[in-house]
Amino acid sequence: MGGPFWARKDEHAWSIPKGEFPEDEDPLVAAQREFSEEIGTPPPPADYQLLGVFRQPSGKLITAFAAEASDFQPEQIVSNTFPMEWPKGSGTIREFPEIDDARWFEETVARTKLVKGQLPIVDALVRRLGENSL
Repeated sequence: MGGPFWARKDEHAWSIPKGEFPEDEDPLVAAQREFSEEIGTPPPPADYQLLGVFRQPSGKLITAFAAEASDFQPEQIVSNTFPMEWPKGSGTIREFPEIDDARWFEETVARTKLVKGQLPIVDALVRRLGENSL
Protein backbone atom coordinates (compact mmCIF):
# COMPACT_ATOMS: atom_id res chain seq x y z
CA MET A 1 0.00 0.00 0.00
CA GLY A 2 1.16 3.54 -0.54
CA GLY A 3 1.21 6.80 1.31
CA PRO A 4 3.20 7.94 4.32
CA PHE A 5 1.35 5.76 6.86
CA TRP A 6 2.62 2.62 5.12
CA ALA A 7 6.18 3.81 4.39
CA ARG A 8 8.83 1.32 5.50
CA LYS A 9 6.20 -1.22 6.58
CA ASP A 10 6.10 -4.70 5.10
CA GLU A 11 4.54 -7.31 7.39
CA HIS A 12 0.73 -7.22 7.07
CA ALA A 13 1.04 -3.98 5.10
CA TRP A 14 0.20 -5.19 1.57
CA SER A 15 -3.21 -5.19 -0.08
CA ILE A 16 -4.92 -6.44 -3.21
CA PRO A 17 -6.07 -3.68 -5.61
CA LYS A 18 -9.49 -2.56 -4.39
CA GLY A 19 -11.88 0.34 -4.15
CA GLU A 20 -15.46 1.33 -3.55
CA PHE A 21 -18.18 1.19 -6.18
CA PRO A 22 -21.88 2.10 -6.36
CA GLU A 23 -24.51 -0.63 -6.03
CA ASP A 24 -25.53 -0.23 -9.67
CA GLU A 25 -22.02 -0.97 -10.99
CA ASP A 26 -21.01 -4.51 -11.90
CA PRO A 27 -18.45 -5.68 -9.28
CA LEU A 28 -16.10 -7.15 -11.91
CA VAL A 29 -16.16 -3.92 -13.94
CA ALA A 30 -15.39 -2.01 -10.73
CA ALA A 31 -12.57 -4.40 -9.82
CA GLN A 32 -11.02 -4.05 -13.26
CA ARG A 33 -11.27 -0.25 -13.07
CA GLU A 34 -9.63 -0.18 -9.65
CA PHE A 35 -6.89 -2.51 -10.87
CA SER A 36 -6.17 -0.14 -13.78
CA GLU A 37 -6.13 2.90 -11.50
CA GLU A 38 -3.92 1.38 -8.83
CA ILE A 39 -1.56 -0.71 -10.95
CA GLY A 40 -1.39 1.68 -13.91
CA THR A 41 -2.21 -0.88 -16.58
CA PRO A 42 -5.43 -2.64 -17.57
CA PRO A 43 -5.93 -6.05 -15.99
CA PRO A 44 -4.83 -8.87 -18.27
CA PRO A 45 -7.50 -10.55 -20.36
CA ALA A 46 -8.56 -13.64 -18.43
CA ASP A 47 -11.49 -15.67 -17.15
CA TYR A 48 -12.11 -13.88 -13.84
CA GLN A 49 -13.78 -15.94 -11.13
CA LEU A 50 -15.55 -14.48 -8.11
CA LEU A 51 -13.85 -15.57 -4.88
CA GLY A 52 -16.46 -13.96 -2.64
CA VAL A 53 -17.36 -10.87 -0.67
CA PHE A 54 -15.24 -10.30 2.43
CA ARG A 55 -16.01 -7.97 5.34
CA GLN A 56 -12.97 -6.09 6.59
CA PRO A 57 -12.36 -5.10 10.24
CA SER A 58 -13.37 -1.55 9.22
CA GLY A 59 -16.75 -2.88 8.08
CA LYS A 60 -16.00 -2.30 4.40
CA LEU A 61 -16.73 -5.10 1.97
CA ILE A 62 -14.22 -6.37 -0.59
CA THR A 63 -15.56 -8.27 -3.60
CA ALA A 64 -12.55 -10.28 -4.75
CA PHE A 65 -11.87 -11.98 -8.06
CA ALA A 66 -9.07 -14.27 -9.24
CA ALA A 67 -7.76 -15.33 -12.63
CA GLU A 68 -4.74 -17.03 -14.10
CA ALA A 69 -2.54 -14.34 -15.65
CA SER A 70 0.92 -15.80 -16.16
CA ASP A 71 2.04 -13.00 -18.48
CA PHE A 72 1.26 -10.17 -16.03
CA GLN A 73 4.42 -8.43 -14.79
CA PRO A 74 3.60 -6.71 -11.45
CA GLU A 75 7.02 -5.04 -11.23
CA GLN A 76 5.95 -2.73 -14.08
CA ILE A 77 3.32 -0.86 -12.05
CA VAL A 78 2.68 2.86 -12.48
CA SER A 79 0.31 3.73 -9.65
CA ASN A 80 -2.00 6.71 -9.63
CA THR A 81 -1.59 9.23 -6.80
CA PHE A 82 -3.80 10.82 -4.18
CA PRO A 83 -3.51 14.18 -2.40
CA MET A 84 -3.01 14.26 1.36
CA GLU A 85 -2.02 16.83 3.94
CA TRP A 86 1.44 15.76 5.11
CA PRO A 87 2.75 16.14 7.68
CA LYS A 88 -0.68 16.12 9.31
CA GLY A 89 -1.66 19.58 10.49
CA SER A 90 1.01 21.29 8.34
CA GLY A 91 -1.36 22.67 5.71
CA THR A 92 0.93 21.21 3.03
CA ILE A 93 -0.83 19.02 0.48
CA ARG A 94 1.38 16.39 -1.16
CA GLU A 95 0.74 13.68 -3.75
CA PHE A 96 1.43 10.06 -2.79
CA PRO A 97 1.25 6.86 -4.87
CA GLU A 98 -1.80 4.75 -4.08
CA ILE A 99 0.49 1.72 -4.07
CA ASP A 100 4.26 1.68 -4.06
CA ASP A 101 4.98 -1.92 -5.05
CA ALA A 102 3.32 -5.01 -6.53
CA ARG A 103 4.57 -8.59 -6.51
CA TRP A 104 3.55 -12.20 -6.77
CA PHE A 105 3.93 -14.12 -3.49
CA GLU A 106 3.72 -17.78 -2.59
CA GLU A 107 0.82 -18.53 -0.26
CA THR A 108 2.86 -18.71 2.96
CA VAL A 109 4.57 -15.40 2.21
CA ALA A 110 1.29 -13.77 1.17
CA ARG A 111 -0.11 -14.64 4.60
CA THR A 112 2.63 -12.57 6.26
CA LYS A 113 2.43 -9.67 3.78
CA LEU A 114 -1.31 -9.01 3.31
CA VAL A 115 -3.22 -6.96 5.85
CA LYS A 116 -4.87 -9.44 8.22
CA GLY A 117 -8.40 -8.56 7.12
CA GLN A 118 -7.61 -9.86 3.63
CA LEU A 119 -6.33 -13.28 4.71
CA PRO A 120 -9.78 -14.87 4.15
CA ILE A 121 -9.31 -13.94 0.47
CA VAL A 122 -6.17 -16.10 0.42
CA ASP A 123 -8.16 -18.93 2.02
CA ALA A 124 -10.82 -18.62 -0.70
CA LEU A 125 -8.18 -18.60 -3.43
CA VAL A 126 -6.50 -21.72 -2.00
CA ARG A 127 -9.89 -23.49 -1.89
CA ARG A 128 -10.63 -22.45 -5.48
CA LEU A 129 -7.23 -23.64 -6.69
CA GLY A 130 -7.82 -26.93 -4.89
CA GLU A 131 -11.00 -27.30 -6.93
CA ASN A 132 -8.96 -26.65 -10.11
CA SER A 133 -11.58 -24.20 -11.32
CA LEU A 134 -9.48 -21.16 -12.27
